[in-house]
Amino acid sequence: MRARIGYAAWAIGVVQFFVVHRIAESAWTVPYSWAGNNISDLGNALCAPQPDPEPRYVCSPEHGLMNLSFITLGILLLAGIALTGGSGALWRRGPAGVAARLLLAAGGVGFVLVGLAPADVDENQHVLGALLIMALGNTGLVLAGSAGLSDRLPAPLRRGTALLGLTALTALGLFLSHHYGGLGMGGMERAAAFPLLLWALAMALHGLTGHTSPTHRPHGGWHS
Repeated sequence: MRARIGYAAWAIGVVQFFVVHRIAESAWTVPYSWAGNNISDLGNALCAPQPDPEPRYVCSPEHGLMNLSFITLGILLLAGIALTGGSGALWRRGPAGVAARLLLAAGGVGFVLVGLAPADVDENQHVLGALLIMALGNTGLVLAGSAGLSDRLPAPLRRGTALLGLTALTALGLFLSHHYGGLGMGGMERAAAFPLLLWALAMALHGLTGHTSPTHRPHGGWHS
């Protein structure tokens, strides 16, 4: 039951984030672009031109709602990691499983920091939060997929986890070096930030639909 609550926390956190993302971007009077705008632009508290990393004008009327969504997402990611931590159907026992969960938890903390400190209010704390998400969180995906997830999960799911992490880390490097590969600044940032969310949602759906193997129990007891 603890694990199922954890899966539900992941699902709720990710779904509410994308719903609020849509509400916040729709409230803009100037066009909001997934290619031309950062995710964090939705949480900026002030209306003003932003020169870095690419020039754009930012004015997000629903910034308060967006920042609350960031915080909610981070808390629910952390709750899911804590509640599934004892699940042998999801995590391997031992140092690799623990390390993967700690790195993924750092990503959850990053979302909380991003929500508490909009980029135009406290840039240093905001950047720290973003790096926790896209550097440590994505490293956690690689470790989870390669050594931290239980062998009882389907191999494609474990390989897909590692691939998501590697893809996101590559996108992070391209984003930081201002190489956007036709995706635009915002598109490359999303390629670095969204894999963690897609993974959490996929794991939640996998767990909630009963596809994870139950813990093996010894034979015995009453038989019909």
